[in-house]
Amino acid sequence: MQSLATHGILAAFVPTDCGGTGQAEATLVRALAAVASSCLTTALAASQWAAAVRIIAAAPPAVRSTLLPPLASGKAFTTVGISQLTTSRQHLGRPALLAEQDPEGWRLDGLCPWVTGADACDTIVTGAAAPGGQLFFVIPATGTGVVVDPPLAMLALTGSRTSVVRLSAARPAHVIEPPERNAARTGGLATTALALGSARAAIEIVAGEAGRRESLGPIADGLRRDLDGLFARLDAAATDGIAAADRDMLRAAATDLVLRAGQAALAASKGAGFVRGHPVERLVRESLFFLVWSCPQAVTDVLLCELAGG
Repeated sequence: MQSLATHGILAAFVPTDCGGTGQAEATLVRALAAVASSCLTTALAASQWAAAVRIIAAAPPAVRSTLLPPLASGKAFTTVGISQLTTSRQHLGRPALLAEQDPEGWRLDGLCPWVTGADACDTIVTGAAAPGGQLFFVIPATGTGVVVDPPLAMLALTGSRTSVVRLSAARPAHVIEPPERNAARTGGLATTALALGSARAAIEIVAGEAGRRESLGPIADGLRRDLDGLFARLDAAATDGIAAADRDMLRAAATDLVLRAGQAALAASKGAGFVRGHPVERLVRESLFFLVWSCPQAVTDVLLCELAGG
């Protein structure tokens, strides 16, 4: 993350009036895809940082001017934990994280199930069910009532240090009311960008093998055409906007491609790619992450239908 700050990538996500360069959305998603092509773990951390920054940017001026400049420069690190508002724990029928007011102000009780870099950040931007709808909060990561569980040992991306964060009478440093209540959503363009970046890394491996085996040329070419087409759709969505249903279909197509590209790279690499520590082995495991990460039900339904041959 410090390297991204040094090269101006973090500042690109921050508005110009708060120490950033305020780049266009199309530039931002391309930057995330480029990072993902090199290291998906870093790209995941960057995307969660960017999601937190996006929420902070909607805060009152005093909060924005306090929090955003050190984030743009890399002097402070934040992350986001709002999956409990969108995809996680929704089957339980009760909010995983509650916000209530008492004489001392707001207090948060419950948990955030998936928080990337929770044990390495200064603040966590989270969301909770509150009277009248959802609210966002900025909490100190080492504040009273905040307990960060040991990082989860996941199938892939364990280096992201994703943890469960438990809150008990935790006091937020800032409260951010979204433009509209219940505004938290999932399935944004960042997840699609990361999937395409990871797919590009796998396709380059297939293309490299094609240089030694002519029969793989058409496979690499076909995957590249699919990748170029999805990047064009991503650029258009970032520039012109996209309807929710179309956004979900784009995410499903990107997930399908990253799965196919990973398996193609494995087949092209033969037995070597099946050995732990090989780049292809890692890419195949990481591709499975897109089946579960911030995946809207509409996307899950499409993917399950495709996997079932429907």
